[in-house]
Amino acid sequence: MPFAHPGSPWGSLKRRSAAVGLALAIGLVPLALSPVATARAAPPAPTTTTDRRAPLVDQEDQRLLQIRSVLAALLQSGGPTAVAAKQPMIFGSSHGKTLVLPSLNTDQPYTMADLVKYGGKYVRRLPDGSFLLGIHVFLADGAKLVLQSGARPLTIRMGSLPTAFSSIVSLGGEITVKGTAQAPVRILSWNPRTGKPDTDSLDGRAYIRAVGGEFHMSYGAVADLGFWSGRTGGVALTGTDRPSSESKHLTKEQRHENKEKREQQNKNRGGGGGGPGDIEVEQPGGTATHVPAADLVTGSIDHSTFGGNAYGLFVSGSNQTQITNIKVTNSLVDGLVMHRFTKNATIENVSVTGSRHDGFVLARATEKIRITDSAAINNGHNGFTVNGTALAEGPSASGESLETFGDSSINNSRAENNGHYGIELLGGDKLSVQNCKVVGGDMGIVVRSAATRVQISGNRLSKQVRQGISLRDGVRDASLAGNSISGPRTGIYLRDSSGKLTGNVIKGADAHAVTLLGDSDGTEVRSNTFEGSGTSAISTSRSHGDVTKKDNNTDHWTDTATLWMKARRYLKPMNFIWGCVFIVVIVSMIRARGSRQRFARFGIHPYALQRPVEARETWRLPHRGDRPRTRQRPAEAQARGTGGDLRSTTVTVPGIPLPGRRQDPNGGQPNGGQPNGGRPNGGRPNGGQPNGGQPQRGPQPQRGGQPQRGPQPQRGQQPQRGPQPQRGQQPQRGAPQRGAHGPQPQQGPPPGGPPRQGFPQPERGGV
Repeated sequence: MPFAHPGSPWGSLKRRSAAVGLALAIGLVPLALSPVATARAAPPAPTTTTDRRAPLVDQEDQRLLQIRSVLAALLQSGGPTAVAAKQPMIFGSSHGKTLVLPSLNTDQPYTMADLVKYGGKYVRRLPDGSFLLGIHVFLADGAKLVLQSGARPLTIRMGSLPTAFSSIVSLGGEITVKGTAQAPVRILSWNPRTGKPDTDSLDGRAYIRAVGGEFHMSYGAVADLGFWSGRTGGVALTGTDRPSSESKHLTKEQRHENKEKREQQNKNRGGGGGGPGDIEVEQPGGTATHVPAADLVTGSIDHSTFGGNAYGLFVSGSNQTQITNIKVTNSLVDGLVMHRFTKNATIENVSVTGSRHDGFVLARATEKIRITDSAAINNGHNGFTVNGTALAEGPSASGESLETFGDSSINNSRAENNGHYGIELLGGDKLSVQNCKVVGGDMGIVVRSAATRVQISGNRLSKQVRQGISLRDGVRDASLAGNSISGPRTGIYLRDSSGKLTGNVIKGADAHAVTLLGDSDGTEVRSNTFEGSGTSAISTSRSHGDVTKKDNNTDHWTDTATLWMKARRYLKPMNFIWGCVFIVVIVSMIRARGSRQRFARFGIHPYALQRPVEARETWRLPHRGDRPRTRQRPAEAQARGTGGDLRSTTVTVPGIPLPGRRQDPNGGQPNGGQPNGGRPNGGRPNGGQPNGGQPQRGPQPQRGGQPQRGPQPQRGQQPQRGPQPQRGQQPQRGAPQRGAHGPQPQQGPPPGGPPRQGFPQPERGGV
């Protein structure tokens, strides 16, 4: 087979231009300028000891760089060399042979017939009408290639051997694959040795790639292409890091027309632009803040199928790509991948089935991508994965922005029986999942990695193992509304996240309808309907923060918590303390409801045992000379007929002699003296002697020698306006009580002064 193999011999190249010298320096020259090998070397044996796919990807990158550099050098050299470089030719290098198709001066595109014409023995027609491509095809900047079916379907078999494979790569050009519903364009890898498609990607396989420019496909069928990386993964649309020079392929009138458009755009922007207007300016974090608009690939893919590719369809560095009505099956890695710097893409009515990893992937640095009416079924990992996290978390070598990405959505789509999650959202801002159906999987919809302002509404989830919807790891301001969840152990699960849960219906949960764990401050659970059984419909025992629960319908929820679990639910330390306080208050209120009940309960009035202060016992220190005496209460004695003699209430301490006491200024006997046997003297003992019958050692002068002006009040006692009742006698409301001999004058204060007010104080006796 006429395949390009490495190790082609090179002859000496003399008297060539400087451009050809540059080509020799990098090991790549057009085959028209080099001697033709007389014999083809046999292909080396396949390498099975190590995985060669990563080195093969690196070789492909080097080959493309060499071709681009040599072609640019030839075009700039001028003269016959530049003229020859504007014609299709075959370049050879250590990485294989490449058919280079430069831009033509006309608007006519290259076709399959041109590939056969310029490819020579490396492109040939097979007996079944298909074409075998045994060489790399490179479409230069500004060139166009159209692969179109005619009356019969167009089938291209891209050669793929263990040691060599073919490819179609456009660098700033335009590739169009156009078939019909009755006659689609079929492109597949082909091993001529086995006569079958190449299904082994370990040694490299054929692929199609558009680097910048445009790519359009309709009614195409692509199978068994690609290996290892996204850009060599099958069918890849990628941007370029080198500004394209498409303007030089325009006519003079077209260039003037574009200039007027740019000037008008700059004028509308207020004159702030500093260039020709081909740099897109967006807010920080946008996908095209540093990518020229001309270097983003764009295109459309419609009514096509991709089966058995490494990556079913890979898109990066693109703008406004339209992907509709396609089917991706049995991809070796992911089904449909929208990689970095892809924006404003539309994915509609796309089905991805049987991928070994994820079905749909929206990687970091993608934004404003709409997925509608699509399905991810029976994929090995997630059905849909949307990653909106920032490209860097701090300073980085490439100086990437710290802003997150977002504004992407999944609407009216299905995720059924995928190996891990149905839909997973990682980080980002303003991501949404609406009106989707999720069946099976470990979890239905998972949102994590500090995503913000996520909207999940109107989705139908069923048959999940653990959780229907899960928000965790710092998700904030999420909105979950109108979702219907059936079957998982826990309907909605929040861990260290917050959101508003409104109008959701959860059925068949057997653990909790809603579980809140960790920091759930600001979470609201309102107007939801919960049906199922478990220890609680809303579990907040392991969460903290302000959580609002209101108007939730739990009529059909069966609480299976044990008595001990219910007790633990409410017996918190503060609840226990407040419970004790309330119990004390309630008991006090019951006891104070009425005095009758209280007296009846204890059988005695609370103040029944209380006595007036005057009737209480007086405790005093014993003094030398004290003798036991009696105290009279004349009024009571005469009324009762007892003779007026009462025992003293003074308590003495035995073993110590009692001293004598001074006279009571009121004429009473507080010192325990004995009365004179009930003499009718009005209660005055000893014949009315003022000293109470106490023997005196001598005349005692009064303090200060002042004559007494009349009865003086005791210390701490108010002056009396008339006779006062004696100690121990109740005062009469009528006439004042008098003795037998009339009112007696009161004695002056004792030497120690009048007694203190309040309880009776002990008196000091003479020593």
